[in-house]
Amino acid sequence: MPILGLKNTENKDNGKEVFHFPSSKNALIIFTRNPELGKCKTRLAATIGNEAALEIYKFLIVHTVKISTEVIADKFVYYSEERRKNDYWNDATFSKKTQHGSDLGIRMENAFNEVFALGYERAIIIGSDMYDITAAAIDEAFRKLASNNFVLGPAEDGGYYLLGMKTIQPDIFRNKKWGTETVQKETLADLKDESVALLAEKNDVDYYEDIMDIEVFQQFLPNTIKK
Repeated sequence: MPILGLKNTENKDNGKEVFHFPSSKNALIIFTRNPELGKCKTRLAATIGNEAALEIYKFLIVHTVKISTEVIADKFVYYSEERRKNDYWNDATFSKKTQHGSDLGIRMENAFNEVFALGYERAIIIGSDMYDITAAAIDEAFRKLASNNFVLGPAEDGGYYLLGMKTIQPDIFRNKKWGTETVQKETLADLKDESVALLAEKNDVDYYEDIMDIEVFQQFLPNTIKK
């Protein structure tokens, strides 16, 4: 799932913090895994191998950098392990932080709390491995938050590729089997008394079957399994 499969880490930001002045009412949070061989897209790697899976993940990061740069919002990239300089994420465009918390839900909740504490009125989180997502879809999500408290982008596999809100609802981050097909349904159940806008359903990249018919990914596949 696009957001729902990142490595657990308790590491907090160790770098010196600087004063942050929001330039927008919107904050875009991007959760990313540090790209390392054997640690990226492991379910995809089971079919195509670790090297090919890593190259696909790097390609998806570049795609996410491109589309998120176009979004009208302040951008925060949250690394799974340690923050890095001079990488895919331009330091002039993206504020860099580290995920922290005992599981994915707590890490997401902490990230939302951090950006709201900076003064933002609307916040959206995405992952860095979603090929189908566009800048237009994220901008649409921010527009929907003008008249809704929450917005959710459902993924075809039962998860979600985007979650946005104007206020924290702790239940949506608790008691979930992250990375499973129940997350979307359980999240919407938690929000049954809230105003929730839904985006178009999209496909994500977890398994070989998710990319086998998409032309752009053929360049990364071993010759033994190319169609």
